[in-house]
Amino acid sequence: MNKISLQIVLALIVLLSVACRHDEVTIPSDADTIIDFPDEDTGIAGFFLLNEGNMGSNKCTLDHFDWFTGFYRRNIYAETNPSALMELGDVGNDIAVYGSKVYIVVNCSHKVEVLDLRTARRLGQIDIPNCRYLAFDGPNAYVSSYIGPVADDPDCPRGAVFRVDTTSLAVTGRCPVGYQPEEMAVIGRKLYVANSGGYRPPVYDRTVSVVDLDSFTEERRIDVAINLHRLRPDSRGRLWVSSRGNREATILPSLHMLAPDSDGRMALAASFPDVHVTNMAVGPESIYYFYAVGPGRAVYDTFDLDRLTPRGHSFIDDATAQAIRMPYALALHPETGNIFLSDARNYVSSGELYCITPAGSTKWHVRTGDIPAAIAFIKK
Repeated sequence: MNKISLQIVLALIVLLSVACRHDEVTIPSDADTIIDFPDEDTGIAGFFLLNEGNMGSNKCTLDHFDWFTGFYRRNIYAETNPSALMELGDVGNDIAVYGSKVYIVVNCSHKVEVLDLRTARRLGQIDIPNCRYLAFDGPNAYVSSYIGPVADDPDCPRGAVFRVDTTSLAVTGRCPVGYQPEEMAVIGRKLYVANSGGYRPPVYDRTVSVVDLDSFTEERRIDVAINLHRLRPDSRGRLWVSSRGNREATILPSLHMLAPDSDGRMALAASFPDVHVTNMAVGPESIYYFYAVGPGRAVYDTFDLDRLTPRGHSFIDDATAQAIRMPYALALHPETGNIFLSDARNYVSSGELYCITPAGSTKWHVRTGDIPAAIAFIKK
């Protein structure tokens, strides 16, 4: 990241945008300076935060935080891309920084937006139906897709993973997987895909697809649990997969561990039905997770990666826990271990983002866009 602060570039673009946009109405950006923000000398220059926006509202927005200045800017996309129609679109689902580009999955707009990392200017759009999450390996990006319309349908098609060339932004392959695929992870030459079957209740999918990246075909599926969602690797070569349970809450969310078997193939190694996971972030020694029971009601805990058991104490202080209405995004700073936890509040108005120390105390918090959903850190 160039040391020239992104907000300076944004300000210059704003001055040029008036003649480009004419009568179109945009949501103006605004900003906060994080007061008393300490000078942290790390390899991270800042982050982007993607705000989901309520479905059907076309209010997906992009925020940016500059670590050099402590300057948090909301809704930067409209000003950096004044000629883009409809702005970012409907329902921001995932965001990632890879190489010199930023990739943004906009689920109900059926596209992946690609931006320049330094300026946040739009480089292109990849059209993928009902797209969900991102993974990367070498020159390729991988995008999970429900394929079918956004609606429950017992006869809906199987999902797929699309392969995209990160230079040309062209789709170069499509691999069918299970029903309604969600998060993915690459280990070695395999891509692992959590299949949910979320459009087919009560007949949910319950598998993780294993895709060979060289042939780009599905090799097999690992039976795990119903309605899978989160899928994250740890530093020990294992994969952690969460189940949402069912809609009626007669089957609660749960956590599952995949590990290499005696033949070196990834297999289900352990299940933790009493560990209820809505979202999680995997650190070197622990999984940080929360279970959102309802408005103002959530359980926060850490899971010991060596002992394979919850530690049984919250990773945030009581005051922060009481302030948060609906925890949503969760991420760990790659170097400091600081925890970033968002609050979607009531899902229709501005949310909040909290920066929390590993000891559990809140360092700062800031207002975000509607439904702050995902964070992508930017390296220097």
